[in-house]
Amino acid sequence: MAAAPPLTLADVREAAARLEGVAHRTPVLTSRTLNSLVGAEVFIKAENFQRVGAFKFRGAYNAVAQLPPEQLAKGVAAYSSGNHAQATALAARELGTRAVILMPEDAPRSKREATAGYGAEIVTYDRYTEDRTALGHALAEDRGLALIPPYDHPHVMAGQGTAALELLEETGPLDALVVPVGGGGLIAGSATAATALHPGIRIVGVEPEAGDDTRRSLAAGARVTIPVPRTIADGQALATPGELTFPVNQRLVDAIALVTDAEIVTAMRFAFERLKIVLEPSGATPLAALLAGRVDRLPRRIGVIASGGNIDAARFTALVGG
Repeated sequence: MAAAPPLTLADVREAAARLEGVAHRTPVLTSRTLNSLVGAEVFIKAENFQRVGAFKFRGAYNAVAQLPPEQLAKGVAAYSSGNHAQATALAARELGTRAVILMPEDAPRSKREATAGYGAEIVTYDRYTEDRTALGHALAEDRGLALIPPYDHPHVMAGQGTAALELLEETGPLDALVVPVGGGGLIAGSATAATALHPGIRIVGVEPEAGDDTRRSLAAGARVTIPVPRTIADGQALATPGELTFPVNQRLVDAIALVTDAEIVTAMRFAFERLKIVLEPSGATPLAALLAGRVDRLPRRIGVIASGGNIDAARFTALVGG
């Protein structure tokens, strides 16, 4: 893969202009109870209220919208455990093209049904034995489709960064930004926007304890591959950081916090009972890190990106109701 040009604040601002009137400007939530428990002022960017229920729509639409007309006429492809699948399917529908989505066989049923509901064709694979990146590239090439990867794409990264841009426009300067890390697109885009606007801000990523590929990679100074993690945070169950996202995060991310599945469930329950919102496990990991005391050198004003809320009632009840 050819190296992408450096991601800039201008790229994120251009994405914001492209998304205006298409993506939702999601709310920023606060809670005195949360502030008291954490010992800081916390501002939660509630991306569970974004279209398709997650931040992924921002990047998918920004990427698909920049395809030339002749490619839009042919269609797009994507690979995803769920949220990027839905986002690409909806972006394709909004822009008048078709989408073929590669999804793992064990993707949450609600995410598969939503993706199909937006009009996409779904092709499945085994996430534990097959390489989704290779399969996705082959699928796109065979069918003449433009591949829109879930994070390793400059337009996707810029679109995801609009979540942090909006957050900071509403809150003003923050001392830290806490962001979930899967492939690294959300934190790369968010860190690009946040550090350009406020150079002193501390960027903290959060991974599930079982899937700490980015933490290991940052420590090693190079991308590290781990076995595909088994965690309730399915959106963060990746083995390797992105090829394009990692250099950005290597330069801008200050720390990675790890959370257990049990701590994620506690955060999901807190969000439901105290904030009155539903978060999927991956969307709750930054909140989990704060509630469990996993973020060191805790500053005074903290931004959190709660990345999504795509979880069906049965699974939510099974995780949180116990």
